[in-house]
Amino acid sequence: MNTKLKLKLFGVTITRAMAVRMAADAAMIAFSLLMAITLRFFYDVVVKSSDSIFSSQHEFFSYMNIYGQNVGILVGLGLVTFGFNGFYTYGKSYQGRYKVLVISNAVILCYLSFAFLTYILLDHIGIQTMPRGAFLMAFVINLALCVSSRTWTFLWEQIIRPEKEARLLDGDRPARNVLVIGGAGYIGSALIPKLLEKGCKVRILDLFLFGMEPIADYKDHPRLELVEGDFRHVDKIVQVMKGMDSVVHLGAIVGDPACDIDHNLTVDVNLSATQMVAQVAKASGIRRFIFASTCSVYGACDDLLDERSEVEPISLYGHTKLAAERGLFSMADQYFRPTILRFSTIYGLSGRTRFDLVVNLLSAKAKIESIITVHGGDQWRPFLHVDDAALAVDCCLEAPLSSVGNEIFNVGCDEQNKTIEQIGELIHEQVFTAELQLDKGTTDKRNYRVSFTKIRNTLGYEPRWTLEEGVQQVVEAIASGEVEDYLDPKYSNVKFFRDNGAIEIISADDGWTHILHEKSSTQELAKN
Repeated sequence: MNTKLKLKLFGVTITRAMAVRMAADAAMIAFSLLMAITLRFFYDVVVKSSDSIFSSQHEFFSYMNIYGQNVGILVGLGLVTFGFNGFYTYGKSYQGRYKVLVISNAVILCYLSFAFLTYILLDHIGIQTMPRGAFLMAFVINLALCVSSRTWTFLWEQIIRPEKEARLLDGDRPARNVLVIGGAGYIGSALIPKLLEKGCKVRILDLFLFGMEPIADYKDHPRLELVEGDFRHVDKIVQVMKGMDSVVHLGAIVGDPACDIDHNLTVDVNLSATQMVAQVAKASGIRRFIFASTCSVYGACDDLLDERSEVEPISLYGHTKLAAERGLFSMADQYFRPTILRFSTIYGLSGRTRFDLVVNLLSAKAKIESIITVHGGDQWRPFLHVDDAALAVDCCLEAPLSSVGNEIFNVGCDEQNKTIEQIGELIHEQVFTAELQLDKGTTDKRNYRVSFTKIRNTLGYEPRWTLEEGVQQVVEAIASGEVEDYLDPKYSNVKFFRDNGAIEIISADDGWTHILHEKSSTQELAKN
């Protein structure tokens, strides 16, 4: 701020900024002279006479006396000379080599004036003159300081700033080394082949609770590295971040029923661990961070919702995902720029297919049991094939970071906003031998229709699968025996966690989380 001070010099009002620059120049001049006198003292005492520094206190004080008699004169001359050369009025208009020339001329004029005063005029009135060697050293030091301090902006614009901007532009390059957390899951197993096909080096971090079957066709690929581990463990996260330029975080306890088994564990996995993973990614210099969220953060609303709409989740799963979104954005800066993908309700087959989702479940029941039971039916949902969910992640990894960084995208398409009853009718059209039953007595409170204009306009994203094609895919997999038993717990998150003891396995390997809880509890007790 250039608040004016009540001080004038040669009719010029001295502003606060000018006063600061003048004080800095005065300090540089005084420092240059002190360094020169000190170096000359060391040369005379240590080099020439070989005396001990401690035995030369008298000479030291003599040199300091010379400094004291001359520093005020040099500082005064310097400020006047610099002022007349426009250092404090229009010095910012000097650019490049011309600026260096002006600064050099001003410093030379200052020291010539000082030499004239001290060696010719003031020598006769008892002021000790500086040794000529010290005078020359002071000039060189002062010139170097003045030039470097006043040309740093030029260096910034020509060298440093372009390098920093180049780092920023690096984020606009497509991802090539991608860490996929949860890469053996429902979406992850559909994403991995896409990344490998376009030449990416991919590293998967996963607990592999469902074994290697989801990625069996790719596990020996030369550009695929498999790391078994829990993403709640900071040492494991630090290890897998090395050499990566992008992170796709798909790891979570997914779905309302699975999340309701153990609320504390859900918060630990979906929220606390996500924050830690993002912090390590940021500290590792990783700029692309894609986080898998959900459209269920919108809760229940009859309006058509976009990314700017209010979010009011009504499930623990939705609450943890929304809190994680907000935590990621709180860490964002010009280098770390996360992307949030709010996925629609997924359907279709992947390496690790799920049959605890409405389209897949009703399609399988229609084919095997010849019944389609719809609970409620009036509630709206957006739907998306799992392969198109993976396609959205791929698009974000390919897009310039300037387009997707610090952005939220609903992922899906407007045509696949359907009521649950419409889904039942669509399945009935393909499996017409099944009976469609409507149970109006039980209704899922979640209800939302979503706009996908932003992702379509920003990334040109268009899903390739239709609901009809997805239902047909599931029905054919059942009919052909590709899926032998859709009721097998491996196809259901809640059954697998509850019935197969997976939730105990995850909870047991939870030392990091317990430490976090103990710390939080201690802080709460301290507050109370």
